[in-house]
Amino acid sequence: MTLRLRLLLAIGISLTLLWSLVAGWLFMDMRRELQAVLDNRLQASARMVAGLIEQMPVDVLDVDTSQAQIDIATLDGLACEVSIMRGQITSKTLVRTQGGPDMSDTQPGFGTYRRNGNLWRVYVLEQGDLRIATADRMNVRDTLLQGLALSFGLPFAIALVGSLLLSWRAIGKGLQPFDRIRALLAGRDPGDLSPLPTVSAPPDLQPLVDTIHDLLQRVAGAILRERQFTDDAAHELRTPLTAIKTHLQVARLAIAQGREGGLVQDSLASAEQGAVYLQETLDQLLLLARLDSQQEPTEPQLADVTAAARQAGAELTAIGLDADTRIRLVQRTNAPLSAAIPHSLMVATLRNLLDNALRYSPSSTPVDIDLSQDGAHIRIAVQDQGPGIADDQIAKVTERFWRAQRDDFGSGLGLSIVRLIVDRHQGTLALSNRSGGGLTAEVVLPCAGPAQLNSPG
Repeated sequence: MTLRLRLLLAIGISLTLLWSLVAGWLFMDMRRELQAVLDNRLQASARMVAGLIEQMPVDVLDVDTSQAQIDIATLDGLACEVSIMRGQITSKTLVRTQGGPDMSDTQPGFGTYRRNGNLWRVYVLEQGDLRIATADRMNVRDTLLQGLALSFGLPFAIALVGSLLLSWRAIGKGLQPFDRIRALLAGRDPGDLSPLPTVSAPPDLQPLVDTIHDLLQRVAGAILRERQFTDDAAHELRTPLTAIKTHLQVARLAIAQGREGGLVQDSLASAEQGAVYLQETLDQLLLLARLDSQQEPTEPQLADVTAAARQAGAELTAIGLDADTRIRLVQRTNAPLSAAIPHSLMVATLRNLLDNALRYSPSSTPVDIDLSQDGAHIRIAVQDQGPGIADDQIAKVTERFWRAQRDDFGSGLGLSIVRLIVDRHQGTLALSNRSGGGLTAEVVLPCAGPAQLNSPG
């Protein structure tokens, strides 16, 4: 069902119910008024007959009951009966309307009686010895009501149909901005993600137009991130893949020439190192792509910083770095340190900081992790004894794929990932050279709130 038809049905049903209630109310009110008018006419006719009889001579009313009754004719279907009361029980009918009903047993005042197969509305007036009864048939009243209903209902039906037609046209005019937006979107090239042209829309529709603009911008950003990820992956994976292929070809050539000694072992070791580097680069690229798309892990926003630091060190040890012997963990408070960040992202942040510190500092020097709490924030300082970074290059370190020098390890993504994670969770990252040599990377993150600390998991 189209939106236009739905609106028309909603408006049509509402108008029909409302107008039907109003029409029913008006019809019932007019029906009561008509009944009152016709009853007043019966009452006025009875009084008029009583007044005429009072002006007649007395001997005119001395009628022999053995003679036939006098029939009188009235207008507009009224029937009349005049009687003389004989005591409290009997009465003598003087005159009766031709074809009128017998109303000798009717009670004073208004009443409804069935006579000769017809329903009559009767009014009885007793004045002295005179008893005057006037009546009209109810089917005549019903005919009048039917005519009134027809004259009232036909304009109502015409007005209702006209209202629906006008509503259909008005709805069509009101939905024209939707049609214009649909036409603009249907005629756009799939690669065209520029904002829509200005559309003349009412204020109620403007939020939809703004939402479409925002959606196009977000889609454009997503496509740009995908293109950037593809370019980054192609650029970074080409070198290790080429190195692995070269080392394997050298090993094959050495085997073919019968030189299966140190050259083959060195080539296979270099190929294995290239595979490890390739795996690390892929992991970093996938994490970066997930962060760029703003996909948050499903785990709670709660991380034990101390446990995350130990896990990061264990993962680095597993890939061949001597993290278990070189990393020194210092926690300056006995209370648990819980940061408002998913545990997996906390581990990724510390793993990248420790990986840089271990790789770029002499193998005989330790790497310190200093953990402390400052009010509502947790401070994590990773300190190494490497060469540090030139002051004019500190701002470039967190750029993607930037390296101070080309080397055999590192993808140039570690610190950019740390920056992205920290910024996403309202934290800060600061890099500074130490006075005695080396680099300090300090991360500040908000503490987990009470609701997060009490949450399951």
